[in-house]
Amino acid sequence: MRKAFYLYTLLLFYFSDTTAQSVTQTVRGSIVDKESNQPLEGVNVYALKDSTILQTSITTADGAFRLEKIPVGRVNVAATLIGYKRVYIPNLLVNAGKEAVLNVEMESSVETMKEVEISGVRKGETINEMAVLSARAFSVEETERYAGSRGDPARMASNYAGVSGTDDSRNDLVIRGNSPFGVLYRVDNVVIPNPNHFAVAGATGGSVGILNNRMLTTSDFLTGAFPAEFGNAVAGVFDIRLKNGNNERHEFTAQLGMLGAEVFGEGPLSKKDKSSYIFNYRYATLEGLVKLGIDIGTEAIPKYQDLQFKMNFPMKNGDKLSVFGIGGWSQINFITSNRLKPEERDIYASKDLDEYFRAALGMLGVTYTHRVNDHEYSKTSFALSTQYNKNNFYRVIRHVDSTTGNFVVDTMYRKLSYFFVNTRYTLSYLRNNKISNRSSIRYGITSEMYQPHFVDSNLLEPAITASVSDYTWRKRLNINSGIHLLLQPFVQWKYAINEKLSTVVGLHGQYFTLNHRFSLEPRFSIKWQFKPNQSLAFGTGLHSQILPVYQYFLQDDNGYRYNRKLDYMRSFHAVLGYDVFFKKDIRIKAEIYFQLLWSLPVDTFASSYNMLNEGSGFDRFFPSKLQSKGLGRNMGIEVTLEKFFTHNWFLLFSGSVYDSRLQGGNGKWYNSSFNGQYILNLLGTKEFKWGKKRLNTIGIGGKITFGGGQRYTPYDTTLSQLYEDPVPTDSLRNQFQFKPYFRFDVKLNYRCNTKRFTHEVGIDLVNVTFQKNILRLQYVNPQNPANEVYQLGFLPLFYYRLDFWIGKKQW
Repeated sequence: MRKAFYLYTLLLFYFSDTTAQSVTQTVRGSIVDKESNQPLEGVNVYALKDSTILQTSITTADGAFRLEKIPVGRVNVAATLIGYKRVYIPNLLVNAGKEAVLNVEMESSVETMKEVEISGVRKGETINEMAVLSARAFSVEETERYAGSRGDPARMASNYAGVSGTDDSRNDLVIRGNSPFGVLYRVDNVVIPNPNHFAVAGATGGSVGILNNRMLTTSDFLTGAFPAEFGNAVAGVFDIRLKNGNNERHEFTAQLGMLGAEVFGEGPLSKKDKSSYIFNYRYATLEGLVKLGIDIGTEAIPKYQDLQFKMNFPMKNGDKLSVFGIGGWSQINFITSNRLKPEERDIYASKDLDEYFRAALGMLGVTYTHRVNDHEYSKTSFALSTQYNKNNFYRVIRHVDSTTGNFVVDTMYRKLSYFFVNTRYTLSYLRNNKISNRSSIRYGITSEMYQPHFVDSNLLEPAITASVSDYTWRKRLNINSGIHLLLQPFVQWKYAINEKLSTVVGLHGQYFTLNHRFSLEPRFSIKWQFKPNQSLAFGTGLHSQILPVYQYFLQDDNGYRYNRKLDYMRSFHAVLGYDVFFKKDIRIKAEIYFQLLWSLPVDTFASSYNMLNEGSGFDRFFPSKLQSKGLGRNMGIEVTLEKFFTHNWFLLFSGSVYDSRLQGGNGKWYNSSFNGQYILNLLGTKEFKWGKKRLNTIGIGGKITFGGGQRYTPYDTTLSQLYEDPVPTDSLRNQFQFKPYFRFDVKLNYRCNTKRFTHEVGIDLVNVTFQKNILRLQYVNPQNPANEVYQLGFLPLFYYRLDFWIGKKQW
């Protein structure tokens, strides 16, 4: 494999040096008003190389522009129009294999007859104009540059300030010390279930993201004090947008790597009405890594596949109809019974249990965007989604042979089985009215209808028994009927007092028919642009969230659902931020925040348990009867220093110092499970030009993460020996912390352009220093009650990617 890699790389260098000098490509797209979503006619669009204008274009009545015969490589694109703030897109990557299609939004100026020059490069600003602070936009190209992100949007987001990503096995988003299940995922205005492979109920993360970064257009990531249109979340929001396919030409991508194979395609369904399609399919298995002897943390072979698609149909009068779908399937079997030696352990396997795990996600949605008039539009979305989990555990009874020292299996029996199908019907309506250049209003409602089917049976195993036949089964969940609605109306108003001062006021409502809980949540933010390149912002508001749905249906031996009436988890956010741009490509951003949480589920008796310590592992959680009387508190300060991608390099530093505490049912305060206290990220990439015309590139990137270690609770040795399972010491909840987390990743890639193709070969080197980061404690036996379990070792991920197009050039 290594020789083939070297040979192919040499061939790419040869062909790039002999064919790249005449390669050009088209840059085109559309421009709309950011607040009214209406196309803008007469916008002047320029393609520039340094200070030289390569091509110019003027948008048509439908906002379209076209810049042809642009040399491959990197160019700058600018757009100007009287009454709007100038847009500048630096270092746009132009490849031979794909057209560069831009969807640009221009923000109007309060002074309508003035073209406003923006100082600096406003990269990272959100698509949602109502999000004033604690928000960040990200693009597909960014995900490609970040070392160690593996094309996963969630792992990419872990590089941002306030987000902790110190668990190599999962892509959970720990935002400002909150539990990951406080994060809301939304795709094209529709709330979606956990969009990850190997996902379990009650979590929002998994081992691998289902959503592929190539399917996304510029999207928003919000970490606090979010606008009123977002609800049912106390931690953060991932507002993802699927991009539309190329409506003029068929373009494809094929990729083969250590994690499997995938194919991507986009193109016109009908050139006459400009309808388009886009899709991505991936099949992956880690079997190749295991056979090469690379430690992935388990000998089990994870397998997964996923598919996403979107079809876009432009209609009369500027209306649009889109149909989209997301699907994923994953499976893994942890087999303990075939292990011979007592010291052989799998860090993800259960003690003395064989496990057969299956998970799936399916979603189909449709969105209709209606142009009401020149300053108003509405968007209606409907989606059907299903999240599926099935798992079977078999207890392995065995002994150690005195002669060989090997395990001998005596018997096996079923210990635990569960089957979860959570079907959700989502209907959302949004209407946006740009009243004037100073004022706009947005209002709507989201309705989620839950149809749960949860079955969970656990075999009770007393410590002393005559035979397995004496064991009894307990049904912890048994629900296959009923429909429950979560209704979320909202209204928000943005008003620009002048060119420097603007404010957003909103109100979000929430009503859950399962237990008739209601919440009314005011939101407020204000931004003061006191200098052209500097601003101060403040945001505050109330937020609430329902529990993971299956928690409401936990039952005792008599079938009584003891947690059905629990209240929302509620929180108050307050954030103060400062933002400065200088030297056109450098940004410094700092935020200080405070979050108070209340109505959190805790035990009805004196204990340290608080549900917000859950949500980050591969296990579901089954608490006893709870009450909504717990408290929580998060506070911290975040700093981001970013040098945007100019002059062929970029640099990003993000740092957070924070404290996260939770109160148990005993009234005492403890560290939360996510209180790492600090997290630092430093990453960057440098590109080098190659070839006679310097149109091909070599990229060298790296990432360093340094953060506080995982919190842990020591085991109670007496109780653990009694139950033959780990029992934490309740009074020492999260009192201890593993040594700090450190990881250094490197990414190398080479991109080569020929007439119709763009070749890219690269390798992502994860944990190049072979650092042994501690993941958790694992219970072994009463004599040796806890072993430290380490996270991933060194992981090399090679890939080859080919972009190409089919058809004839139109110029």
